[in-house]
Amino acid sequence: MRLNRVLLSAVLIVVALVVQVSVLARLQLPGAVPDLLLMVVLGLALTYGHTGGALVGFAAGLLADLAPPADHAVGRYALVLCVVGYLAGLAKPESGQPRTAAGPMLVVAAAALASTLLYAGVGALVGDTAARQVGLAKLLFTATLYDLLLAPFTVPWILALARKLEHDPVSGDTGPSGDLYRGLGTGISGFGRARGGLLGRVGSQRGGFLGRSAKR
Repeated sequence: MRLNRVLLSAVLIVVALVVQVSVLARLQLPGAVPDLLLMVVLGLALTYGHTGGALVGFAAGLLADLAPPADHAVGRYALVLCVVGYLAGLAKPESGQPRTAAGPMLVVAAAALASTLLYAGVGALVGDTAARQVGLAKLLFTATLYDLLLAPFTVPWILALARKLEHDPVSGDTGPSGDLYRGLGTGISGFGRARGGLLGRVGSQRGGFLGRSAKR
């Protein structure tokens, strides 16, 4: 990942985690909790693709596993967000920008369901029965509902910010290297035109000389 991607991902993950722990986790809503970290992972995955989404998801999940008051095994949420980030990155638009708002909202709904199921499934493997006590159906419904309500206020902003900081390294339109390449191209083309004009004049003069010689 490029430096601007790493910096943006780190800032968004830290801010989302602070808001998640200090605000959203204390709302005492029935069922699940709105997942702001998931919104960050989805927004960046839809911009960076499946590889970037997997890396961002793993970093965000690992940080959430280590941040207090985490009461689950380290690596559990990192695995969940890594898988979700990879799958969400597969839905990255070819043009880099979603045509309608329906696409990202469908990704959010699918990611909310998948992350809840994966988290509960991994918890069942390690002996965590919290999802069974609350009710898996209730968790799925509330997680999807809360994330869909949170998505319009977070995902479009993350998408716009990530696209704004994106630069195409192949086009050479930005930075001093782009100016250097453009200058070299202009110089070479100018030299080619000058050489062509000089050879043309020499050829025409030589042709006229030979014509006059032949007449004589």
